[in-house]
Amino acid sequence: MAEINWLELGLNFLGGFGLFLFGMEFMGKGLQKAAGSKMKNLLGILTSNRFLGVLVGAGVTALIQSSSATTVMIVGFVNAGLMSLTQAVGVIMGANIGTTVTAWIVSLGEWTQFLKPSVLAPIFIVAGVGLMMFAKKSQARSIGQILFGFGGLFLGLDMMSGAAKPLSGLEGVRNLFVVLGSNPFLGILTGAVVTAIIQSSSASVGILQALALAGLVPWSSAIYIILGQNIGTCVTALLSSIGAGVNAKRAAFIHFLFNLIGSVIFMILAIIAFQFLVPQYQNILINITDISIVHTTFNLLNTLILFPFAGTLVYLAEHIIKGKEQSEEGLQHLDERIIETPSFAIENAIKEVIRMGRMASQNVDTAINALFERDEKKIQQVFDRERSINAMQQSINMYLVKLSNASLSEKEHLTVTGLFHMVSDIERVGDHADNIAELAVSLKEQDLKFSEQAQKELKDISSIALNCFETALKAYEFSDRSIAQQVLPLEMQVDKLEEKLRSRHMKRLVEERCDPLAGILFLDMISNVERISDHASNIAMLILDENRILASEE
Repeated sequence: MAEINWLELGLNFLGGFGLFLFGMEFMGKGLQKAAGSKMKNLLGILTSNRFLGVLVGAGVTALIQSSSATTVMIVGFVNAGLMSLTQAVGVIMGANIGTTVTAWIVSLGEWTQFLKPSVLAPIFIVAGVGLMMFAKKSQARSIGQILFGFGGLFLGLDMMSGAAKPLSGLEGVRNLFVVLGSNPFLGILTGAVVTAIIQSSSASVGILQALALAGLVPWSSAIYIILGQNIGTCVTALLSSIGAGVNAKRAAFIHFLFNLIGSVIFMILAIIAFQFLVPQYQNILINITDISIVHTTFNLLNTLILFPFAGTLVYLAEHIIKGKEQSEEGLQHLDERIIETPSFAIENAIKEVIRMGRMASQNVDTAINALFERDEKKIQQVFDRERSINAMQQSINMYLVKLSNASLSEKEHLTVTGLFHMVSDIERVGDHADNIAELAVSLKEQDLKFSEQAQKELKDISSIALNCFETALKAYEFSDRSIAQQVLPLEMQVDKLEEKLRSRHMKRLVEERCDPLAGILFLDMISNVERISDHASNIAMLILDENRILASEE
C-alpha cells in the first residue's frame, strides 16, 4: 500500500468540508430568498395546535437547511413573546425531522450513476453561476444560488470522501470505528462533541456520510454517532439562550431534553438489537442512504414517542428553570437571533414599527385631550411616552441596520429601506405630540383660553389628522394598497382645512374676538396637526411606491 501523505489528506478533507459547509449555507440562503413569503405564511398558520407546529418546524428547517438555526429562531420568538412554550415544543420536534433533508440530498449519489456528487457538482455549479450572472428576475437568481449551493455541497462531499478513501486500508482507523461501535457512550460522545464544535448536525452527518462513502463506518458506530449528533446540535440553541428571558432558556432546554431522552431510548434499543437480534450488523459497513434512513427514523420515531408528552416537557422545563418573565416597556417583537432568517425578522420588525406607530398615535390623542382639559397628569404621560418612542426609534434603527447586512432579496431590501423611513416619520409624529403637550403647558401657565369656535375647529382637524395617521398604519400593517389610497384624500382634506382655519383665525384676530397670545398657540397647534397628516401620507406612499416597483419588476 502506498504511503499516505497526511498533509495532503488533511488539507483535502478540510477543504472539502469547507466547501460542503459553504454549499449548505449558500443553498439555504437561496431557499430563504426564494421562499421568504411562504415561510411567513408557515408562521402565520402556527397556532397552539402542536401538530401544526411539528409541520411548520419541519417545513421551515427543510427550507433553511439547519435545525440549529430553526431552534435559535424559536428561542428568539419565545424571547420576543411571539411564541409560547407549548407552541415551541411542536416546532422543535418538527425541526429535528426537517434537518434530515440534507442527508437525503447527500445520499442521492447511491441511487444512480447520474446522481453521484462528481457528476452533479459541475452541472449544478455551471447552471447556478449562469442564473446568478445573467438572470434578470430576482426569483431566477435565487434559484441560481440554490443550484450553486447544491454544487458546492456535492463537490465538498466528493472531496471529503476522496480524501478519506486511503484511510479504509489502515487497520488502526478501522479499529477506531469498531471501538466506537462497541462502546455506545464513546460513540455518542464523539458525535456530540464534533457536532457541538461545528454547531451543525447536518454538517456532522455529512462528514459521517463522507467517511461511510470511503468504506470506514460500520452500522453500530454510525447509529451511536448519529444519536450523539442529535444531542450535540442542542449546544447552538443553549448558547443562544444565554442572556435571553426565562422562557427562551426553557425552549432551548426543551430542545436538549427532547433529544437527550430520545437518544437514551434509542441507545438502549440499539444495544439490545446488536446483542440479541441482529449481531451480524454490528461490524457491517453502512452506506450513506442507510445513514439517511437511520437519521430520519430516529427523529420521526422520537417525535411520535414524545409528542404526547409535550406538556410534560414544558412542565419539566418550568420546574427545572425557575423564574418569571420580566415585562418590559421596550421592544417586544425584535430579537437578533431571528436576523439569520430575514423573512421572519422583517415580519417582526414591521410588527414592532406598527406598535411604535400606535404609541405615537396614542400620544397625539393624549396630548390633544391634555390641551383641552389642561390635565397635568396627561401632559406628563405624553412626555414619558415620547421618551419611550425615542428609545424605540434608536433600538429599531440599530436592528434594521443589522438586518440590512443579512442576505436579503430585492423585495426585502426595499421593505427594510421603507421601514427606516417609516420609523423616522413615526418619531416625528411623536415629536408633534410632544409639541402639542408643550402648547398645553403654555396655555395652563399663561391662563389662556381658546374660543368655543376655535376649540371646535381644533377638534375637527385633529380628528381627521389622527384618522389619516391610523389609516396609514393600518395600510402598512396589512400591506393594503386600497387602504393606503384612502390616506391621500384625508391628507389633502387636512391641508385645505388648515388653510381655511388659518384664514378664519386671522379674521378673528383682526376683529379682536381672540386673544393674540392664544392665537399664536392656535396657529402652532394646527401646524403640528397638519404635519402629522404629512407623515401619514409618507407612510402610505411607501405601500403605493413599493407595489408599483414590484409590479414593474415582474
